[in-house]
Amino acid sequence: MKKISWLLLAILTMGVFILGACGKEETAASTKNKEAKVEQKEEITLKIEASSIPHAEILEFIAPDLEKEGIKLEVTNSTDGIQANQRVFDGELDANFFQHVPYLEQINKDSGLNLVVVKGIHIEPFGLYSKKIDSIEKLSDSAKIAIPNNPANFSRALQLLAKHGIIELDGSKSGDYTIEDITKNEKNLEFIPVDAPLLVRALDDVEAATINTNYALEANFKPLEDSLIIEDADSPYVNVLVSRPDNKDSEPIQKLAEVLTSEKVKKFIEETYDGAVVPAF
Repeated sequence: MKKISWLLLAILTMGVFILGACGKEETAASTKNKEAKVEQKEEITLKIEASSIPHAEILEFIAPDLEKEGIKLEVTNSTDGIQANQRVFDGELDANFFQHVPYLEQINKDSGLNLVVVKGIHIEPFGLYSKKIDSIEKLSDSAKIAIPNNPANFSRALQLLAKHGIIELDGSKSGDYTIEDITKNEKNLEFIPVDAPLLVRALDDVEAATINTNYALEANFKPLEDSLIIEDADSPYVNVLVSRPDNKDSEPIQKLAEVLTSEKVKKFIEETYDGAVVPAF
């Protein structure tokens, strides 16, 4: 009887030990599953609006790296700068990437927004293009010149022309230049304000047009070769990543800014755009 009792006791003890071990394994497995689910839930999607070239191309280039960090990029093409900024302000987008600082400041002022710069990424030298002449010296008297109709880029176009001696501007003026600030226009050039995305099309109707590099690239121009005149690489019009004050310092936005200004991206810009886009970091 004693032998049987000891045998039963040993069997029961072993069973408890086995059940306990199984319970621990199940608990460990359950914990791992929960952790995996938490990790899956922590993947973040950033909604960003960007110009197709070069902004969206740069974002597509870094998307795989960000996905490894748990950040998925959802990029939409920007065709209306005012609406792209409004959507960030309204919270429909987390950020946008298409504009330079003077344009952002003008939109904030005109539309009552308070969007902020996260990081400066690159410069796109602004140029004058033509389908009718191949040299700035051939610019005709009374020629029609199409320029962007938003105040910041309108002023930028006038400053480009003034720097190359085509017109002169009021040296005492501060802020954005307008037609009224032209003090000398010997060729009697006529300036035609046009929506920036339509400037390439306007080349059929005017002698020349000042065009943002992103639109020139979309039209297969090679800015450094095809422009009649172009800004220097030290242009103050740096293209920036833009967001709201409430999410500017968030981890996902800061991680995006960090990757956008990495050596990998710098090399991609230099090799892909051959000087038409210049890293600003």
